Amino acid sequence: QVQLVESGGGLVQAGGSLRLSCAASRRVFSIDVMGWYRQAPGKQRELVASITSGSKIYYADSVKGRFTVSRDNAKITVYLQMNSLKPEDTAVYYCRFVDDTGHDYWGQGTQVTVSS
Repeated sequence: QVQLVESGGGLVQAGGSLRLSCAASRRVFSIDVMGWYRQAPGKQRELVASITSGSKIYYADSVKGRFTVSRDNAKITVYLQMNSLKPEDTAVYYCRFVDDTGHDYWGQGTQVTVSS
């Protein structure tokens, strides 16, 4: 069974930076989409950023210009560089991979807390 292992979360002051990583535990079928979601307390999970195998990138409006998503296909890893963090970025961040058969995989979540 494939697992997605996330790392890089933590506590940071407003204006600071964090880099999240998410790697597959073993090789899987071709991954089409790699993405990051987040869920704050009392809110629905939302898509933050995604990148396709063709390098098509999406960002939520709330993170444009501050977050950068990238992927390393050889390492089956997706990254999320988060700069100029704000308290409203506080949430549990989840990665999600979708392979070319449509099957998706989720990470266990990593907490990001931004203090004001």
